[in-house]
Amino acid sequence: MSDFRMFGTLGSALAAQTVRLNTVASNLANADQAAGSPEAAYRARVPVFSAVLDQAQRDGSSVGVQVKEVAVSSEPPRAEYQPGHPLADAQGYVYYSNVRPVEQMADMISASRSYEGAAQALGTVQDLIQRTLRLGEGS
Repeated sequence: MSDFRMFGTLGSALAAQTVRLNTVASNLANADQAAGSPEAAYRARVPVFSAVLDQAQRDGSSVGVQVKEVAVSSEPPRAEYQPGHPLADAQGYVYYSNVRPVEQMADMISASRSYEGAAQALGTVQDLIQRTLRLGEGS
């Protein structure tokens, strides 16, 4: 893989991790949202990634990643019996998001470290290109 193609690969990794971090932020921001029905309750979002394959190579080598979609969790919302709550339904239940903050924080740490790794690799590639260009200066 040429150094210049590495920019595209690492750029796609940075973009994917940015989506992942934004999704986690959205989930955490809505973790305690209350709703009057299960349908109205916020459901956790999860980005779905897919590999971008190099069409020029016959071996189908991967050259990046893209966000295929941001899927909505099918897990049911958390129901709590709170008959005095203004959003309680006829049975006295209030429905809360199915977001698990501890899992989201772990995912945020993972995404942050992946982003950091891709950013460091990008810096290394830039440094190697600059050093290569300086090789000819001494002649």
